[in-house]
Amino acid sequence: MLKGRKVTGRGETTTPQYAFGPLEDDIIIKHRLLTRTTTTRGDPPLKKLQKKFTAFVLEIEKEANNHSDCERLAKAFLQETNTFEIPLLKSKAVIDANIREKENFNELKDEINRQILQAQADIEDLKKQLEESKTERQHKEECEAIRKLIAMQPPRSETQKIITDLEKEIAMLEAENTAGSRTLELRKKQFALLLHVVDELQNNIEEEQRNLMEEMRTSFDENRTGVEDATGDPQAMALD
Repeated sequence: MLKGRKVTGRGETTTPQYAFGPLEDDIIIKHRLLTRTTTTRGDPPLKKLQKKFTAFVLEIEKEANNHSDCERLAKAFLQETNTFEIPLLKSKAVIDANIREKENFNELKDEINRQILQAQADIEDLKKQLEESKTERQHKEECEAIRKLIAMQPPRSETQKIITDLEKEIAMLEAENTAGSRTLELRKKQFALLLHVVDELQNNIEEEQRNLMEEMRTSFDENRTGVEDATGDPQAMALD
């Protein structure tokens, strides 16, 4: 591929110019590979071989006595054939090497993909193990916290003794409560009896007061009648 010369001046930059575009460049490279042409000058090797073969065939078809020319052209054709065959063998060797390289690359690619899948599976397993480890660690921390709380508590014998004492105290309080309830019930009955007695006394007192008032009223009425009778006779006598 031919490149144009890049010319730069002071304070300016020009874009390089190319003789062929990318598409034309690919076509030229493909043509050179097919015709075994490494330069644009001269005939391609295949065309040279064709010329040698054509000259040899034309020389054979002549009826003249030209064995030496035919032998010379045959040697030239064979030499040109060998010259043309050598790059083909090289190309075949390169192609075979590329095929082997491609196969090795495919095998390597498959191996890498397998290793990637294995690595992904290992990562998933490690994630699960990590989660399990976190859960186990959390359980251990919780158990340790519970163990510390248990260690802070008094011994079981002391706790049992406290529970027994509390049960005794509760029994005593229940007995006292029962006794208090009985005493309260007795006091209620006594108070009810007292209220009944007070009510009867109050009724008796009120009855006696009423009787006394009746007696006093009767006595007063009798006295007033006697006085009126006593004062009434002199008046009658005076009138007479």
